[in-house]
Amino acid sequence: MTFDAVSSRLRTRDLAYIALFAVLIAVCAWISIPFAVPFTMQLFGIFLALSTLGGRRGTYAVAVYLLLGAAGIPVFAGFRGGLAVLLGATGGYVAGFFLSAFLYWVITAKLGESVPVQALACVLGLLTCYLFGTVWFLVVYNHTTGPISLLSALGLCVFPYLIPDLLKLTLALSLSRRVRGFLH
Repeated sequence: MTFDAVSSRLRTRDLAYIALFAVLIAVCAWISIPFAVPFTMQLFGIFLALSTLGGRRGTYAVAVYLLLGAAGIPVFAGFRGGLAVLLGATGGYVAGFFLSAFLYWVITAKLGESVPVQALACVLGLLTCYLFGTVWFLVVYNHTTGPISLLSALGLCVFPYLIPDLLKLTLALSLSRRVRGFLH
């Protein structure tokens, strides 16, 4: 599937996969792993959708997930939903999922769907999510709570999640290879 295929019509099977993975992302968002810093499996769901469905359908699944959450359906972490989540201090990370997905789509459309390209696209997508989310966090936090340094924001929102997120990314890429054969 290429990036130029945007105008091609989605088949019923594509729509079903998109809906299925949007729900899977929501379920993953509800799974909270207690650790020194608790984390959810949301990013695992995002990367699994992208690496299993491909850039186009995976990006659509992420968009559906975000639209459901924006509409108030409690699909985000902590069974939350609504614009308040997206506009809150950590909403930039959630919105960054779409940027990550779109970047994945562009990269894999241009360079192919090999495992190294998928891994590169996922890592760059993760960095994009971190970048957008951290900038958003700084703006909202500084406006609502008071000044915070970039290093402090990274210490709260990025550094504790680097290793778990890379593990989720690796697990998603590994699992997608097995699942992908059953979906086509």
